[in-house]
Amino acid sequence: MTPGDNGASTPEDDDPFGYLYADGQANGATPPTGGGGYGYPGSVNRTRPVGQRQYGQQAPTAQYGQQAATAQYGQVPQQQGYGQPNPHYAAPETVPGGAPTTRTPLPGDGGGRGRGPNTKGLLIGAIAVVAAVVIGIGIAMMGGDSNDDAKGDGGGAPAGSSSQDASPTPSSTSSVPGTGELPKIDAKALRLDGGATVSSDFKGAKSDGGVYVAGFNQVGAKVTWTVNGIQKSGSYRLNVRYGIPGVDANATLVVNGKANTNPLKMANFIGAQAPKGDWEKGWQTTWAPVNLNKGTNVIEIACNQGNQCDAVLDQLSLDK
Repeated sequence: MTPGDNGASTPEDDDPFGYLYADGQANGATPPTGGGGYGYPGSVNRTRPVGQRQYGQQAPTAQYGQQAATAQYGQVPQQQGYGQPNPHYAAPETVPGGAPTTRTPLPGDGGGRGRGPNTKGLLIGAIAVVAAVVIGIGIAMMGGDSNDDAKGDGGGAPAGSSSQDASPTPSSTSSVPGTGELPKIDAKALRLDGGATVSSDFKGAKSDGGVYVAGFNQVGAKVTWTVNGIQKSGSYRLNVRYGIPGVDANATLVVNGKANTNPLKMANFIGAQAPKGDWEKGWQTTWAPVNLNKGTNVIEIACNQGNQCDAVLDQLSLDK
């Protein structure tokens, strides 16, 4: 095949390697000279070093058919040494309005990538708060104890105490509200009249100090028990611990000024276990029903005409 003439050559029809062939040379293709394009007339070269264009500026446009000054064809550009700055390269951060040079840490990042919040610091703070609260409570409790001791040294009754905590006054006792316990009294706390007195000549009495009421074996002798704090009106049982010398005895029971129809029996219920004349072996217990009012009641045990009163009295108590 022979080359044909298609008319005047234009850049679109240029063959960059036409100078290598006879037909190309016939059409005027020549090897590259002077750093032009592909080596033939009419080539356009818009190459420029990296970084030559500045931001915001318009690059100059080469005229059609004008060749830019480039390196000779076939020459190898000088290699840039590793680590040496390239004078034709401008880093984005050096250009006005370029990218920031530092990274803004995220909240809670702690200055490092991928690290979470400082949980160790939070834990230490929480422990410190708890420790402070515990110490404060301990100091408050110690201070409260000191105040209570100071009050006790003052000689006054502690807060919340009542006359029930103290020893009962003679002839007067009270029940303990809310406990279900009914009053109880020793012989030496009873009010004594008509020649009755206290003694501890023989053993066996359960009252404090082994004290019992003696001198009861005479008309007019009487013991009186004033009972306070009865929670509910009704029938109760009066328990009486007494001692006899192996011989039956009795007395008159009076409640709130009204004498019971039946006398209070103080018989020898243990029989032969209480030999006649032996007071220490004659301790026994009897009881009688009594009707009490809510609040305060007065119970009397008296030696009246017709009673056999050869007995001693130890303790009195109430039951439902």
